[in-house]
Amino acid sequence: MESKYIDHLFRHHSGKMVSVLTRIFGLSHLEIIEDAVQDTFIKASISWRYQQPENPEAWLNKAAKNRVIDILRKLKKEEAFLPDVHQGTNTIAINKLFLESEIEDAQLRMIFTACHPNLNPKDRISFALKTVSGFSTKEIASALLTKEDTIKKRLTRARKTIQSTNLKFSIPQGNELPDRLESVMEVLYLIFNEGFHSNKKEELVRKDLCGEAMRLCQLLLKNKHTRSSASYALYALMCFHASRLEAKTNTNNELLDLKHQDRSKWHFPLIEIGNMMMNKAVENSEYSCYHYEAAIACEHLKAKTFEGTNWEKILYWYGQLYALQPMPSHILTMAVVSMQAKDFKASKAYLDQVTANDFANREYLYYGTLSDYYRETNHPKKALFFIELALENVTNRLEKQYLEKKKTTIQLSF
Repeated sequence: MESKYIDHLFRHHSGKMVSVLTRIFGLSHLEIIEDAVQDTFIKASISWRYQQPENPEAWLNKAAKNRVIDILRKLKKEEAFLPDVHQGTNTIAINKLFLESEIEDAQLRMIFTACHPNLNPKDRISFALKTVSGFSTKEIASALLTKEDTIKKRLTRARKTIQSTNLKFSIPQGNELPDRLESVMEVLYLIFNEGFHSNKKEELVRKDLCGEAMRLCQLLLKNKHTRSSASYALYALMCFHASRLEAKTNTNNELLDLKHQDRSKWHFPLIEIGNMMMNKAVENSEYSCYHYEAAIACEHLKAKTFEGTNWEKILYWYGQLYALQPMPSHILTMAVVSMQAKDFKASKAYLDQVTANDFANREYLYYGTLSDYYRETNHPKKALFFIELALENVTNRLEKQYLEKKKTTIQLSF
């Protein structure tokens, strides 16, 4: 049994398993449940080496459930709270919780629990990424542009809060819902982004993460209480970006920027779904950051060629986005857009508003943009200096190759 297959299963099923088991055994035992699920996948990697079970997901669910029971028995806490899961009506009720509709409900409960207001806002996102989608600490650090040690502290703090607070494992209702939904959507956005711009050394695109984010977003849209204009816009944005996944690399697995992508490889059925979602998203005038990001992505998709891109319209949408959500990454992108429009004065003004420290473990994006600016304004020595800084800070192998090519181009201009 290949480890990649186990990794695939873990990515797609660990969040489901943790959610359902939490519904059975309670939030107070979440850490035990997470450990049990982790143990189950380790056991699977050994047991399935020569023969895979007919129903891998059912095998994993049963093994994880039994592992939780075993651990709790060892801790001598079973009698205090544990249902008798081996016989009678309890068995029937618990088995029903593993039906697809109930799994979806459990996952929605889990992600809304992870985004509970009792948790620190930064802790919520880290905790949800860990619990709902099985992110590693390193992947969360990458997605949130921060250090691993910081993420470890956030996860520990979140678990302590859950232990000391009687949180309900439920989807909030009434006035509580909008704020919690906003936090949930931010988490899904970050999951998708980590897939679309992976910081893993050997993978530029992680389709499994993009697919997971889209699947969880669909859960929001299926539930009448959690669908909203913003969640429709978020799903539209994911569809627009996902439509370009196949074109992001060439046959040699080299990174291609928008200018050099084969637009015939863009997946137009996904673009059509994105357009339908946007139609639903603009049925009222409540616009979110996802509306503006989707509008930007749509502008790129509408252009038949890179040269035919409406940069002025894209800069306008970024201005709207920045007014709603002031972030260094938006300023940096506006610098890039201004360069494409040949407005180098505006580009430099944007670049002067940010520093490398604003981008944590993605500092290379800042240095790469500075290099582009100096190359476009005929300062090859400065362009070379900043591309070398970008190369020192990039972790992804394909992005490093992409920057190496840029460095060679700069060197040839001397």
